[in-house]
Amino acid sequence: MGISVVILTFNSEKNIASTLEAAVKVSDDIHVVDSHSTDKTLEICGKYPVQVVKHDFLNYGVQRNWAIDNLPMKYDWELHLDSDERLSDELIEQLNALRNRFSDDIDGYYIPRLVYFMGRPIKYGGMFPIWHLRLIRHGKGRCEERQYDQHFYVAGPTIKLSGVMVDNIDMSLSEWTVRHNRWSDLEVLQMLGSRNEKCIQGRLTGTPVQQKRLLRNLYNQLPLFVRPFLLFFYRYFIRLGFLCGKEGLIFFVLQTFWFRFLIDAKLYEKHRAGHK
Repeated sequence: MGISVVILTFNSEKNIASTLEAAVKVSDDIHVVDSHSTDKTLEICGKYPVQVVKHDFLNYGVQRNWAIDNLPMKYDWELHLDSDERLSDELIEQLNALRNRFSDDIDGYYIPRLVYFMGRPIKYGGMFPIWHLRLIRHGKGRCEERQYDQHFYVAGPTIKLSGVMVDNIDMSLSEWTVRHNRWSDLEVLQMLGSRNEKCIQGRLTGTPVQQKRLLRNLYNQLPLFVRPFLLFFYRYFIRLGFLCGKEGLIFFVLQTFWFRFLIDAKLYEKHRAGHK
């Protein structure tokens, strides 16, 4: 048995080479789903034994499910990556070992993600490990239909791997804030929209993503404008985010305060405009 790899790209010339260098070590069936890149992404992909298909991008969930439904995958297991996510050596070794002993009783494997921000690993502040279900049995998994922060899910049992997937945030702060401004709009749409049963529901004794979703639901019950301060204090001081140095300070101020405060401000704006 083998593993098919699916990588989503858009103007990913900074990171796609390192992502592919690692991916070819675990699979000979790699699919790149590109959202009409205008930089050198496709030129770089052409140097590797990968299949490239272009598809219009609506959101990550739609794009991932389109890939599941339409790509001619060679194997029964799918590994889903973003263009800036690189497999560590330990994870490569574990994946190669799994190819010979996939369990018939398991439908998915959780992989811990380690974020690098401004070249520094963010290991504190509750940022590691962040568990993502990225290795799923073909036909058993989907990506939830959320506007933002989408995760994969399967109906059957899952287990965790210990090898790390590195998420290298290699972009300017200007680009980072532009993206998060756009993502804040999507999060507001998600929060104001109707409940979607195809989204993962929070559960105390559930999977890592269900537990995380439960905490997010509890966070959303807190008062607007107060909760970003509480989240920053919790992550930076109680969960020791300050041990990540100056890069960590920038990350936690932007990610756990500014981004969440912006979401609250946009929610307040919507309510003032009469949104029910």
